Amino acid sequence: MNLLRKPKGFTLIEVLVALVILSISLLAIAGFMFTTTKNNAFGAHMTEATTFAQDKIEELKTSAWENMVSGSDQKRGSTGINYSRNWTITESETRDLRAITLIINWSDRFNHSIKLFTVIAQ
Repeated sequence: MNLLRKPKGFTLIEVLVALVILSISLLAIAGFMFTTTKNNAFGAHMTEATTFAQDKIEELKTSAWENMVSGSDQKRGSTGINYSRNWTITESETRDLRAITLIINWSDRFNHSIKLFTVIAQ
C-alpha cells in the first residue's frame, strides 16, 4: 500500500535544474545592468557637455559685439570629466551677422565631440 502513494516534494535533479535556470537568468540581468549603467554614464556626460556648450554660446550672445572673439577653454564637470571647448566667430560680409561654431570634446573610454552652430545679429 505504501508503494502506491506519490512522494511529496522535489527531487534533487529538479532543484538543480531550477538553480541552473535561475543562474542563467541572473547572469543575463547582470549584463543588462552593466549596459544600462554604461549608457547612463554616457548620457550624463553628453548632457554636461551640451550644457557647457550652451552656456558658452549664451555668454557670447550677451557679450558686447566688439568683444566677441574666437577662443578656447577647459571645463571640469561634476562627473570628473574634462571638457575642451573651442569656438570660432565668423563675421558676415555686411558685418551685421556673426556665426558661432562651438565644438566641445571629452574623453571617457572613447573620444567624443559635439558641434553647435548659431547665428546672431547685431
